[in-house]
Amino acid sequence: MSDAPLYEIKDLEYRYGDKFILNIPHLTIEKGDSISLSGPNGSGKSTLLKILAFIEFPCRGTVSFNGIKATNVNAPLTQNVTLLLQDPYLLKKTVFENVAYGLRVRRSKDNLTARVCESLRLVGLPPERFAQRRWYELSGGESQRVALASRIIINPEVLILDEPTANVDQQSAFLIKEVISSIRKKFGTSLIIVSHDHIWRNQATDKNIEIYEGRIREYSTHNIVRGPWTPAAEGLWEKNLPDNQKIYAVNPPDKNATAILSPSNIIVSTEQPVSISAQNILKGIITSMNLEKEPGKVRIDAAVSGMPLTCCVTQHAAGDLQLIPGKDVWVVFKASSLQWH
Repeated sequence: MSDAPLYEIKDLEYRYGDKFILNIPHLTIEKGDSISLSGPNGSGKSTLLKILAFIEFPCRGTVSFNGIKATNVNAPLTQNVTLLLQDPYLLKKTVFENVAYGLRVRRSKDNLTARVCESLRLVGLPPERFAQRRWYELSGGESQRVALASRIIINPEVLILDEPTANVDQQSAFLIKEVISSIRKKFGTSLIIVSHDHIWRNQATDKNIEIYEGRIREYSTHNIVRGPWTPAAEGLWEKNLPDNQKIYAVNPPDKNATAILSPSNIIVSTEQPVSISAQNILKGIITSMNLEKEPGKVRIDAAVSGMPLTCCVTQHAAGDLQLIPGKDVWVVFKASSLQWH
């Protein structure tokens, strides 16, 4: 059981009436993973989040959690999974009672007051000022932070977030992002995130799963990176390119292994990024641009040291960056985004 993935989906179908919302033949998420889901509105992202949070159940197929098939009968096995929505619902009670609720229903009342206060401080809400406030006395950003505190207090194995910073003020958005990153580092919490903030999303997660019309999009024919790989610093491996640039990867199965890099895991910049956690920051040139079938998306083909790389950006981003064929760009991605084939 301990070797089972965190989630395993097989032959999942979810439909509303006669309309397919999701059709996923197979998907695994490993323990400790931090992933994001991307895709246009209506693609099925939020429905998949609810299925992974065991709020909804598929019409067909199975979802297993830590090796146990999840049903509405054995839903208690999912008490270590929690979902934070874009517009959270708060109990019509005090802030203290909202944050304490998850512990009370789990009958985990030891050091209750201290744990509530610690969670409130973690999200930037001093308990001496906020603990006894009523739900209606909070701003939108404060309400979202109370909702986040009520989830992290249970130390979940999986924290699922659906646009957690979409409707909050700038300070709250910053604090929410900081807390989410810190609990992953501190507790090893697995994260599953939907967010239109693609820069933060890329920093907070190790890989992206793109969904279009209810299906996971595959890019297996794009961005094939072949070895050889040699050991580098900090436990990474590197591939040397002809112009002395390097591609960094994590744990290749052998020195000649082949990796696949999803276009959705690449950020395109017209200036060399600084203060960014991604290990791969490579200079290239745009060779071609084409509209994708998915509305609002542009496919960017770039050459990096003669190696072709395909990226995907929004039409809005392409316009803001004034991307055109022949323009120099930086392509940015994490070492962990390279998936071994």
